[in-house]
Amino acid sequence: MVISNTIILSNSPVGTPSIPTSTVAKLETFSLKNDGVIRIRGVSASSVAPRNRKLASCSVSGGGNASVGIDVPFPTDYTQLLEQARVAVELAMKDNTQLMEIEFPTAGLGSVPAGDGEGGIEMTESMQLIREFCDRFISSEKASRTRIFFPEASEVDFARQSAFSGSSFKLDYLTKPSFFEDFGFVEKVKMSDRVKTGDELFLVAYPYFNVNEMLVVEELYKEAVLNTERKLIIFNGELDRIRSGYYPPFFYPKLAALTKTFLPMMETVYYIHNFKGRNGGTLFRCYPGPWKVLRRVGSSNKYVCLHQQNSMPSLKEVALEILPTT
Repeated sequence: MVISNTIILSNSPVGTPSIPTSTVAKLETFSLKNDGVIRIRGVSASSVAPRNRKLASCSVSGGGNASVGIDVPFPTDYTQLLEQARVAVELAMKDNTQLMEIEFPTAGLGSVPAGDGEGGIEMTESMQLIREFCDRFISSEKASRTRIFFPEASEVDFARQSAFSGSSFKLDYLTKPSFFEDFGFVEKVKMSDRVKTGDELFLVAYPYFNVNEMLVVEELYKEAVLNTERKLIIFNGELDRIRSGYYPPFFYPKLAALTKTFLPMMETVYYIHNFKGRNGGTLFRCYPGPWKVLRRVGSSNKYVCLHQQNSMPSLKEVALEILPTT
C-alpha cells in the first residue's frame, strides 16, 4: 500500500454550507512508470501497488468551480459538490454514458449512510439538492424534456408543493400504493405508460425505500433508455446495499441479479461514502478521475490521499484492507 503525502485543502468545515473562496494548491503528481514500478522520491515501490492502480495527484484548487479532469478536491460544501457533480455528468455524457449514478450523504458531507440522518429528512434534503442540481445542469429549454421519477405518487405531490414548485420539469413516480402497503407491498408502475416521446433525460430520486423501486428503474432503463439517445441518472439510490449483498439473494433473487445485469452497465460519476471509527476515512470519486480513499487530518479542513485506483473498490475492501493499513 502506498501512502501519498499529498494534502487536500478545504476552505470551510465539511458539511457546512458556505461560498468557498479561491485557493489553489499545486502539488506533486505520482504515476505508474517503468512497467508499473511506482517511484516516490527515488524509492521503488513496485511490490506495494498492483499494476492496474495509478497514483495521480490527490489535490486541487478549492475554488467555487469544479476542475475539469481528474484533479478534483473533496468539496467544501454542497454548493461546490453540486458543481462538481454537474461537471462530472457533463463529461460522462460527452463520453456517451447513458446510465449514471450520483451518491453522497445529505445529512452533512462527513455523515454516514443510515446513521447520521433520519430517513424522511434525508429524502427531503435529497429532493432539495436534486432541484438545485437540475437548475445548474438542465437549461430552461430542456426542462420540459426532463422527467424526474420519485419513489411514489405522494412524493410527487410533495415535490410540486415544495422544492419543485413552479418548475417546468416533468414529475413522475415509480410505484403506487396497494391494498397491502402496510405489509411492504406496492404496485409497480409500467414504465412504458409513463414515458413520453419528447423525454430526453430521466432522473430517478432516491429509489431505495422499497425493494421494488430499483427493479422498476431497471425496467425504465431497458424499455426507454437502452438503444436510444436518452440518458438516465440515479440520484442517491443507495446502490451499495445491493452491491454489498445487504439483501439476501435467497429472499430477493431479482434484486441480487441486478449486480450482474444492471449495475455493471452503470457509471458512478460522483460518489462520497464516509467511514467512521478509529480508522475512518472517505471513498471519493468524481468522473473521469480515479477512486480515492481520503482521510481528514485531525480537526483541520485538510485531507490526505491514502490510496487511489481506477476501478471502484468494495466498501468492505476500503474498511478492512485499505483504511486499517494506511
